[in-house]
Amino acid sequence: QVQLVESGGGLVQPGGSLRLSCAASGTIFSINAMGWYRQAPGKQRELVAGITSGGTTNYADSVNGRFTISRDNAKNTVYLQMNSLKPEDTAVYYCNARRVVGGTDEDYWGQGTQVTVSS
Repeated sequence: QVQLVESGGGLVQPGGSLRLSCAASGTIFSINAMGWYRQAPGKQRELVAGITSGGTTNYADSVNGRFTISRDNAKNTVYLQMNSLKPEDTAVYYCNARRVVGGTDEDYWGQGTQVTVSS
């Protein structure tokens, strides 16, 4: 089993910065990739950024160039550095860990942390 705990959410002004953290515990050796998703009221959950076990990253077009996902293997932690924040970035952000088992994706989720961007 994999357990994920997010931290770092809060209220920031447009143009500001925020760093989210996700600490993983459990069977972390079997994780193939981790990422950050977000969900705003009335909208579908969407992928924001992901990072594979090999270090390859990918980003949603809406955040590319502003957000950076990184990892600290020694601390079993994944980060999301968010710069130049916009009001449309307001959402609940969820940490995700993915394992591929028997050709099927197996996902684990954190509780979520609220990010609000407002002037």
